[in-house]
Amino acid sequence: MSLTRREFLKLGLSAGVALLANPFSNLLFAEENKVKDPDMIGVRNGTAVEMFESGIKEFGGMSRFVKKDQTVVVKPNIGWAKTPAEGANTQPELVAKIIEHAYKAGAKKVYVFDNTCNGWQECYKTSGIEKAAREANATVLAANKVETYKKREIKGNKLKEVMVNQLYLEADVVINVPVLKHHGGATMTSALKNLMGVVWDRRFYHRNGLHECIAEFAGLRKPDLTIIDAYQVMTQNGPRGLSKADVALRRMQIIGTDMVALDTAAAKILEFDPLKINHIPMAEKLGIGTMNLDKLAIKRITV
Repeated sequence: MSLTRREFLKLGLSAGVALLANPFSNLLFAEENKVKDPDMIGVRNGTAVEMFESGIKEFGGMSRFVKKDQTVVVKPNIGWAKTPAEGANTQPELVAKIIEHAYKAGAKKVYVFDNTCNGWQECYKTSGIEKAAREANATVLAANKVETYKKREIKGNKLKEVMVNQLYLEADVVINVPVLKHHGGATMTSALKNLMGVVWDRRFYHRNGLHECIAEFAGLRKPDLTIIDAYQVMTQNGPRGLSKADVALRRMQIIGTDMVALDTAAAKILEFDPLKINHIPMAEKLGIGTMNLDKLAIKRITV
């Protein structure tokens, strides 16, 4: 059952004064608007699939991003051996629908993978993503073999070189599909941090400046499209969560191409100050994107 507007507003108003200073509140808590050629789309009050269908239509369809005979990587978060209801991974039905749209746009082949935290087979199965992706005709691959990664130099302060999944580097199109959630080390998992799932040695990040590494890696290859899954959001005890009490229903989705802008907006759903999620302003400083949402044409949709 869809939330009423009053119920939806109530979800965010618990932040009180903090919400009043929220530059993204006009997207997530106001009425629909008419925007041509949007830079970002915010959708609310539907299922993950319904929101994606509405949002990608406003972007001109998946054919804007995927062309005939291209190879596509769909990169969800499959990091944890958790069920969809526990909010640790991307919604499987959303992944399947994105794959479907990629094929309809002419994709030759669609791949799905993640370098998981728990054992990959258990994560793929328990998350429901392996089954959903295979049923949508995607090729689901393990990402646990070092020989499938290639070394790339990065002119960063912390990152000098990194082992990156070969498919991420070579695919014609990359679609980034993070789940939005709290993270004990990085404060928030969203668009920028989800790219850690294409890197071999994430331990280096944690030992050598997690936020800087996240920001510096983002410039290596920017995804062509990002869909942030904020249908149900882990608001505490992330990234794995302790119980379903950590998960709040938000029924939101944010779609765009600028990961910095998207993460700036996503932070507001968690009622976090994006300036205090260090990898976001760091990425902006590196030219990855903008935190100034006022500069963007933002389309608002209520399903």
